[in-house]
Amino acid sequence: MAFPGASKRQKELARKEKRKEKDAVKEQRKLEKGTRPPREEGGVDPDIAHIVPGPQPVVEE
Repeated sequence: MAFPGASKRQKELARKEKRKEKDAVKEQRKLEKGTRPPREEGGVDPDIAHIVPGPQPVVEE
């Protein structure tokens, strides 16, 4: 028979480990953001440069 608090302890440890991983990812993103070259004023965002506003053409199969 398992101890009553054993599963709770495992959940707490898993939650703590997940938080550590999230913090590490957050820190990595923060470092990457600092090393990116600045974008030109009025420049086009490369993520949306190819998007055309309005109705999209029908894709032929």
